[in-house]
Amino acid sequence: MSTNSTAPSAAPHRAPAPTAPRMTGRQKLVLVLLLGAQFMIAVDFSILNVALPAVGEGLGFSLAHLQWIATSFALAAAGFTLLFGRVADLVGRKRLFIGGMVVLGLSSVLGGLATSPEVLLTARVLQGLATAAVTPAGLALLTTAFREGPLRERALGLNGALMSAGFTAGAILGGLLTDLLSWRWAFFVNVPVAALVVALAPSAITDSRPAGRPKLDLPGAAAVTGGLLLLVFGLTQAGESGWSTPTTLTALLAGAALLVGFWFIEKRAAAPLVPVRILRRRSVIWGNATGLIAFVTETSLVFLLTLYLQEVLGYSPLATGLAFGVLGIGTVTGGVLGGRAVGRFGNRRTIVLGGVVQAAATLSLVVLGTSGGWIWLLLAATFVGGVGNMLMIVGFMVTATSGLPDEEQGLATGLATMTQQVGITMGIPVMSAIVTARTGTDTGPGAVLSGVSAAVLVNSALVLAGALLAGAFLARSGSRTSAG
Repeated sequence: MSTNSTAPSAAPHRAPAPTAPRMTGRQKLVLVLLLGAQFMIAVDFSILNVALPAVGEGLGFSLAHLQWIATSFALAAAGFTLLFGRVADLVGRKRLFIGGMVVLGLSSVLGGLATSPEVLLTARVLQGLATAAVTPAGLALLTTAFREGPLRERALGLNGALMSAGFTAGAILGGLLTDLLSWRWAFFVNVPVAALVVALAPSAITDSRPAGRPKLDLPGAAAVTGGLLLLVFGLTQAGESGWSTPTTLTALLAGAALLVGFWFIEKRAAAPLVPVRILRRRSVIWGNATGLIAFVTETSLVFLLTLYLQEVLGYSPLATGLAFGVLGIGTVTGGVLGGRAVGRFGNRRTIVLGGVVQAAATLSLVVLGTSGGWIWLLLAATFVGGVGNMLMIVGFMVTATSGLPDEEQGLATGLATMTQQVGITMGIPVMSAIVTARTGTDTGPGAVLSGVSAAVLVNSALVLAGALLAGAFLARSGSRTSAG
């Protein structure tokens, strides 16, 4: 009796489901070292904010000059990031990363021992320069240590979570250290972390650099560094003295002119600092636009809610910092989920989803009132908004660094880091100007609440518009960003 050849004689063989790639022990150590350094740098952005009055009293800063403790750091960090991202490609990312960590540790010692405003500001500038070196070099080492795919997405998700959480943790840690010990420990806390990274990095991290040794585009470097310095200075002045003052307008116009000049220099340069072809990539443009909006809105929201908690609800600096712990939990949660979301939905949908969630959570804060019971809405909204913000940031980092060869990762991460630091610096003066325009000369709790509510509404609209525009333009790229 013959058998029918088409009838199955046994259950069909099924190939085993592919297992998710796992990190090696060396990759885990590299990840811990690089993320530890990035977290410490993020903490430095905000750790002194709560302690500024104590620093001023201890060293004799006038009230008008206190903001330069933060501004001097931000100017150096944002202005030199792109330049140092290129220098990392020239001298080696590992060498620049370790050298930057050494400078960061030594400048932290200098700041902690400062006895005059001049010494403290020198330390803050050196910390900013070290940040401008370490951040792009560290991100480039991270992206070259993990190939494109789930492991890189997971690593970038954790990096984004810790960077955003570090900004929040800085406010908490600054309040705790100042209240329990001294503002000087806001500097000293960096030293053991920097020492540990410098001790372990040489043997743990594998260097990466381009196969060729490109020349440094000095005219382009001067134009973009000068333009960013003037832009950040102008934005800082706008938040302090208004948008129409001669100093603000001159700095902003001169900065914009230098950045336009940078574009034309790069078009003609034999070895451009940033090849124009990269700046024309849709993923680079809209990835970085997403990152700029994400950092502008979330870091400035922390500023707005600080005004609300202290000026309307009467919270102390320490209590304010502790209240932002919930935001920190939200950002860590979003960072952990971000890599998975990118793997499942794609970069574009992750960015849009994160933006919509952040915008909705931020919008709910418009109804905040003057009674203490509103703290529960603030905590819930900042947690949910933190998750959404981190989804945007992970989508931004993956989008802005994908599809480029290893020799251009230093440049891509330099651009991404510059975007992040300019965003952190831009957000506060922009939102402060909105609050000031709404409140005028009235400084009572009701006026402050009115100004904060107006700025929160603008903040929410900016997030939503940015996420939707990025999603729309990334959908046309035909790349993996539109696949999910």
